[in-house]
Amino acid sequence: MGLSQTQLAERLNKPQSFVSKYESGERQLRILELEAVCIACGASSASFLERFFKVYPLN
Repeated sequence: MGLSQTQLAERLNKPQSFVSKYESGERQLRILELEAVCIACGASSASFLERFFKVYPLN
């Protein structure tokens, strides 16, 4: 969405390290955290998951 880690962290009211850790794979997001990230980016979790599973199909 064109946001820096710092900008996204500010929108989430979290430290920048929170964003860095899940972006690097060091930390996984819980479903409610994913929803908050999607909202902060101006997207729905449904549209995110739809795009995600096109790239990473289950089968």
